[in-house]
Formats: sequence, structure tokens, C-alpha cells
Amino acid sequence: MKTGLTLLAAIFLPLALEAQVRAVPPIVHPEIGDSFSAGGVRITLIAKKQYYKSADTLTADSSIRSPKSVSVTPDGTKFYVNSLEGGNTVVFETSSLRKMAVVSHKITPEKDSLWVKSPEFFSFHKKRKDPDTFTGKPVEGTFSHGGKYFWVPYYRRNYDNNAVEPSAVAVINTLTDKIVRIFETGPLPKMIATSPDSRTVAVTHWGDNTVGFIDIASWNPSDWRYTDLVVVEQKLSLNFAPGVTIDRDVNSGYCLRGTVFTPDGRYLLVGCMGGTGGIAVIDMSTRTYLGRIFGMRSNLRHLVLRDGWLYMSINNAGYIQKVPLQTVLDAIPQMKGRIARISGISECKVPAGARTIELSPDGKYIFAACNFSSRLAVVDAEKMTLIGQMPVDSYPVGLDLSRDGSLIFVTSQARMGYGGNCIGIYRLERD
Repeated sequence: MKTGLTLLAAIFLPLALEAQVRAVPPIVHPEIGDSFSAGGVRITLIAKKQYYKSADTLTADSSIRSPKSVSVTPDGTKFYVNSLEGGNTVVFETSSLRKMAVVSHKITPEKDSLWVKSPEFFSFHKKRKDPDTFTGKPVEGTFSHGGKYFWVPYYRRNYDNNAVEPSAVAVINTLTDKIVRIFETGPLPKMIATSPDSRTVAVTHWGDNTVGFIDIASWNPSDWRYTDLVVVEQKLSLNFAPGVTIDRDVNSGYCLRGTVFTPDGRYLLVGCMGGTGGIAVIDMSTRTYLGRIFGMRSNLRHLVLRDGWLYMSINNAGYIQKVPLQTVLDAIPQMKGRIARISGISECKVPAGARTIELSPDGKYIFAACNFSSRLAVVDAEKMTLIGQMPVDSYPVGLDLSRDGSLIFVTSQARMGYGGNCIGIYRLERD
């Protein structure tokens, strides 16, 4: 297999939530046609969209700059790629892989009518003449109203280097691929989720230990409004001294990340990637924070609920864990001092830096984007054993599957200009 490995010696970079500085791993750029086969699956790289080699006109796409996440529409016809440093969301057709649109997140006064302001929840530390003129850095996404709308939170506004001010979330109409609404958010809204009944959107703020809730029960975007802001343990003040540079990937309290509603919509589960860890539980009927559940490994990054199981990715150490959802639900009423502990967690070791995880449509396989090693890991979901791994473009973060399970999309970010800047498309075949 050709991997194009290039070693970058003596280059160091602080990685999110690491206790020490790591060396930047070798850059990997697999070639189209590279494949992996084991355990009843065969994965082949069939296409890529990249911004690290402009001379390769077959794959080059200048819109793909530091792609953070990829989201396939509920009907499977399109997939949306959030390019963090590009300040845009790139839309592709799934069947042909044709680029259909580029949604710019350059917010100007011409978009003033799209804003929904929430001063009762969010306020700025510093006065700025034009705070609503900026380029947003898109992170993750969620669909609502059967896929008609795609919600894209901004890691930060481009002028807010320390990510201490309110950020924003843009709502894209997937029929027109135009922004139709913009909401204020708390600082660093990395994760976002839609309730099972599509009546509520939860915006999880990595930056200050809070979660915001937006009422979207109406089909008219003009009716949507914030209803609650829930604090997990303690809200951070973020009133840093002027001129001080803060590493907000680390200095952000509990670093709230993975976010899922339980199937009945009663609870919201939020992974705490930092601090003392655990899963924060919010009661949706009362919109109150109940406490945290422990028992899983620390540095919890992503949560997925499927068929009665809660799946978790453990970033630094590189593990995929699972536990029956009922075990979590049974622990919630038993909390003492806002703490409960669970057992019976199964796990599988995968390459370090396990970020986004997703399951095959039938729930048989778990796929994990492993950042530090630039690998796509495949896990048997029942046995929790590693089937195998294959190189992907450095450094993978986001991942999703086509609705029929035949394609795997992997986004790879760049670090300090090295590697990444790519979305790889892989064909998944099964025996």
C-alpha cells in the first residue's frame, strides 16, 4: 500500500486536552485505490477532495481548508463538510460526489435581518463597534425538521482569538443551501444536537460549561427562540486580563463535547472531555443539570446512541467503549451529591486520538477516526474487538457514513499548515 509517509522532525504542537506536548505525527496521504480487507469488510479509497496539492487537478478543491466535520443528510442525497479555517460549508452530492454549493460563513451587515439575539443569555466582555461582522469557523452540525435545516455552530468569530466572547450558530436551508437564521451562542460551541421529536436544539458550549436550548417546534424559523441556558457544575467567567493568550482547547473547564438526547427525549447526555470527566446529565423536562456519571475512561470525546447501547470514544488513550443505555438510565435516580458510578462497560483499544465514531446502518461495525496515528479503525461492535485499521489523510477528525452504508467519509484537518486539508471518500464492501 502506498502511503506517502513524510516525517516532520522537531516540530511540536499542543494537542487538545493533552497533559504534555506531543510531536506532530508523520504526515500520511494515501493514494486513490489503496484498500484494506479483514473481518468480512473491504474498504477502498475511491476519491478525495483536498487542498494540500493543487497540482493534482483530479482531487484539488480550494474550499476544503481544515475540514472539521462531515454530515450526511437524512435522505442520503447530500453531504455537508464544515471547513473550519476556510470559513465555509461545502455541499456535495452523494451519488456523483459533485460539489453543489459553498456556503460562506462571512457574516456582514447585509445579514442583520437573520440574527436572533439573546442578551439575557449571552453578553460580550469587550465593546466592539461591529461585533456581528466576522467570519465564523464552522465546527459540527445537526439536521432538524426532517433534514430541511442544517445547524452549524462556529468554533469562534475570527476576531475573537481567545474564544471568550459569544459565538454563533448558522441555520442553512438544505433546499436552497442558504443561511436563513443566525443565533448567538456561548463561547466555543463545538457540539450541537437535535431532540428526537425535532422540537429542540441543544448547543453545547465547550468554552464555559454551559448548554443552550432553542425551541424549534414551529416550522417557521422566525418563531425559533432560546428558552434555557443550563450550567454544568460551574459557569466560567472568562474575564481574562487584556493581552493574555489563552489555550482554550485546554483551559475550558469540563470541555463539554459529545452530546446526545436519549431516545425518549427525557435526558440530554453530554461528555466531559476535560476536568474530572464523566457524562453530564440534563433533565429535559425541568431543564436542570442533575450531575455526572462516572465509570468510563477519562478524556471522553464523542457519544453515539444506537439500539439500546451508548458508544463512547476516548481520545488520548485511544479506546472505544460501550455500555447498555439502561445502565446509564438506572444510575441517574441513584445520584448522590450529583455523582453516580456505573460498571459493565466494554471496550476496545484503537489507535490513539479516537475522535468521531459512527456505526454501520445495521450496527455491526464501529468506525473511528484516529487522529494521532492518521488511521481509520474498524471495530466489531458486538465483540468489541479491533478488526483492523487503514491509513487515511492526516489528521482525521470527522466521520460519517452514507445512509446505505456503502460509503465512508473522513475529514482530515491540518496542523500548523501540515497534512490534512482533505476529505477522503471510501467504499465499504462486506462479505
